[in-house]
Amino acid sequence: MKRAIRTHFKDFVAMMALLVVAVLVAGYILHEERLRFPWQSSPFVINASLSSGKAITPGQGQTVRVSGVQVGEVGNVTLKNGVAVVQMNIDPKYKHLIHENASVLLRPKTGLDDMFLEVDPGTSGLPVAPAGYTIPVANTNPPVDPDEILSSLDADTRQYLELLVNGAGAGLQGKGGSELGQVLERFLPTHQDLARLNSVVAERGAALRSLIHSLRVLNAAVAVKQVQVVQLIDASAKVFHAFANANQNVSQAVAELPGTLQQATATLQKVQRFADIVAPATQNLIPAAMAIPAANNATIALAKPATPILAKEIRPFVIAARPLVRHLRPAAINLATATPNLSSVFNVLNHLFNDLGYYPSGGQHGYLWWLAWGDHNARTVFATQDANGDFRQLFLQASCASLSQIAQNIPGSAAVLGISGILADAGTCPAQASTLQSAFARYEQNPRAVKEAPAASALSRGYSATQLFDPKLPH
Repeated sequence: MKRAIRTHFKDFVAMMALLVVAVLVAGYILHEERLRFPWQSSPFVINASLSSGKAITPGQGQTVRVSGVQVGEVGNVTLKNGVAVVQMNIDPKYKHLIHENASVLLRPKTGLDDMFLEVDPGTSGLPVAPAGYTIPVANTNPPVDPDEILSSLDADTRQYLELLVNGAGAGLQGKGGSELGQVLERFLPTHQDLARLNSVVAERGAALRSLIHSLRVLNAAVAVKQVQVVQLIDASAKVFHAFANANQNVSQAVAELPGTLQQATATLQKVQRFADIVAPATQNLIPAAMAIPAANNATIALAKPATPILAKEIRPFVIAARPLVRHLRPAAINLATATPNLSSVFNVLNHLFNDLGYYPSGGQHGYLWWLAWGDHNARTVFATQDANGDFRQLFLQASCASLSQIAQNIPGSAAVLGISGILADAGTCPAQASTLQSAFARYEQNPRAVKEAPAASALSRGYSATQLFDPKLPH
């Protein structure tokens, strides 16, 4: 064998070189295909529950990032209780980075849904997430496609959005988006202040829940001790009444005290006025105290359905908006500096609205009342429609004398327009009804004379007696 190697030494060296190159190429390919070699340490595995695992494919090199830095890769994806559980293989050197309140966003790198997981490590003061820990759905958000947003809008809103986007494109054309970038850069302090504001709002929300609970406990205790509260109020009223009756004696006693008791004398002289005010006030508090249990029940009915909304909707919104709110304070300070006369403006507006809504007792209605009245009339005018669309209603008004002239001057109008029925109604047109009654009586006595009369010109044109006179008249 040695002799063969010496004989074909060049060929042997070439074969060894090709073998080394093949091993290196194979190792590089396996490394790029994310094959873990035996000498490499095992990854630190945690999971994330997502409401949608869209476009997540194991083995495709989808990464896990923190602040844009890759800290691991996406592993297996399973379905559990209707949610997608995504395995995240974190590099061991980053296993102390992610805490139990971490949040995960599923985001695309390109428009082809090349996904990666963006992780917010959470608060450094909380415990580190152990191996196998699953981040809950409340701390994760899947991507939202533009078609999902557009499908939730009506046709008019989509058209307005299309006009807005086209207008923005026309405005940024030829400028490379530099101006838009500068505008977004100026919003960074606003986002930071909004994050600070949301954190304070979250703390106030927790304090408010504690306050509501304490108020409920207090109201329940007051409701149980209602009789004792009423007795205490009655006893206090009697004590104050006794103080009022003994006011003169107390004044004489205090007048005999030296220096420092003079202020006490002035204070006790005002006790009677205080008692007169407190006595009816405490009596008026009794209905309010009796209504407290019902108010507590209403508060409980409101708090129970609102709890999941605060936990599942408002809390994720606050977490997502926290980076925006952190920079709100400088913007708020600038806003306060820019609006020093805002109170005066609102005072003027208040006076304006008071003038518009002024309704003097027994006088004319205010402007706002007439505005609502006009809106009601305008809505009534266009409240009727047919197959051709909306049409306005028409109201014609005429006196009995005018209708009588129309019937006499326009041949056939009495029968066509139904004027004869109106003129023959004694309750509507008494004078004209009496005239028609007399004319009809003359017609029955001598039809020929009525036909020859000027008032009966319609009959001379071929109309019958029932068309000239109201059919309701006796025949």
